[in-house]
Amino acid sequence: MRKLLIISSTVLLLSSCGLYNKYDRPEVMADGIVRDPVAANGALQQTDTTSFGNVPWRQVFTDPQLQSLIEQGLEKNPDLLNAALNVKMVNEALKVARLAFLPSLALTPQGTLASFDGAAASKTYQLPVSASWNLDLFGNLLSVKRSAQMQLIATKDYQITVQCNIISGIANIYYTLLMLDRQVEIVGDMEQLTRETWDKMKFMHENRIGYRSTAVQSAEAAYYSVQAQKVDLQRQVREMENSLSLLIGQSGQAIRRGRLADQALPSQFATGVSLQLLNNRADVHASEMALAQCFYDVETARSRFYPNITVTATAAFTNSAGGVVVNPGKWLLSAVGSLVQPIFQHGQIVAGLKVAKMKYEQAYNTWQNSVLKAGNEVSNALVSYNASASKASLDGKRVAVLRKNVEDTKKLMESSSNTTYLEVITAQSNLLNAEIAEVTDQFNKMQAVVNLYQALGGGAK
Repeated sequence: MRKLLIISSTVLLLSSCGLYNKYDRPEVMADGIVRDPVAANGALQQTDTTSFGNVPWRQVFTDPQLQSLIEQGLEKNPDLLNAALNVKMVNEALKVARLAFLPSLALTPQGTLASFDGAAASKTYQLPVSASWNLDLFGNLLSVKRSAQMQLIATKDYQITVQCNIISGIANIYYTLLMLDRQVEIVGDMEQLTRETWDKMKFMHENRIGYRSTAVQSAEAAYYSVQAQKVDLQRQVREMENSLSLLIGQSGQAIRRGRLADQALPSQFATGVSLQLLNNRADVHASEMALAQCFYDVETARSRFYPNITVTATAAFTNSAGGVVVNPGKWLLSAVGSLVQPIFQHGQIVAGLKVAKMKYEQAYNTWQNSVLKAGNEVSNALVSYNASASKASLDGKRVAVLRKNVEDTKKLMESSSNTTYLEVITAQSNLLNAEIAEVTDQFNKMQAVVNLYQALGGGAK
């Protein structure tokens, strides 16, 4: 009972010294980190705990062909496969940290054959089994194990982050392809329109006195300019297909896809409360687990100031006893306890503790910055969606006006000499640019949805 009381008192004393403390989340600035996308000043006031990032990705990206590409990417992407292997490797390291609490066993059989001055050889043997046990009275092994646990959680977070990035990356490239497809269609229509203008101006030059050849030349140049733009867009399509093929773990090839006009993405978003970013964002949570790991590294460094107690026991079956050969063999048993108390280690233990504390401060700063960065990404995605939606609406009106302007200008050119060829080409160029801009705005709106979903920690379900 006396020994039990002494051990209990020792454990309580060490706990009060901080050797057995558990990580507790420190204060972090998280309130108001998401800026209101409309108001000039002030944070987004959100009291609903529902978050758009918690919606399963299949409910966000409903295009069947996009879903198939995402599934292939999750199955074959090499970065995600390596992230899964990292989790397995860290899990093995955690097993080692857990087994450190158990005694280590070793079997070292030995045999000797000796002869002196031609006498008959003597045969001796030993079959020793030794066990060594490090008594973790001062929390060294415990803090190492807890640090390994935090590392495992952080590695799993990294795996989720990679998965989220892959889903978002595939969706962004897929929507980019849809945008480029639509732009190729628009340029194809404009190619036909500029060809008709060129042919019409050639006819008017040949049959209308005083109509200059420079008009025909300008129309021809406009036609070639549109063709060059189409070639450039087709090049971008090929490059995007190659990028998407690489992301889903296959060689570069054509990607089956739908149409931009058929896409339906959510338009109502709930960001949840700011504190949710600490848990929903896997990269933010990984930064906190790195902080927790540093916390336990400080505990490990502090425990090195205390004694290291080791108990070693040996059991050997041998026929050698003090130089006398005994046959048959006998059991030889021994047990040794040792205590090593550091006194002077050239300042290494003190320096190790100071460095561990500094690394903890660095990890805290990194974690705080990751929280602010997450809020910044959510804010940018929200403002990008609102701006792109407004621009798409305005560009739609602009396209309607310019389309009528092209028709009216062509009619005026045919019926009146007051309208020049330059006005027709300018009207067509303005229409082309407006239609391209409208499609780009639609894509930017889709991209903002993907970015918001990623910024809120989605994609991992």
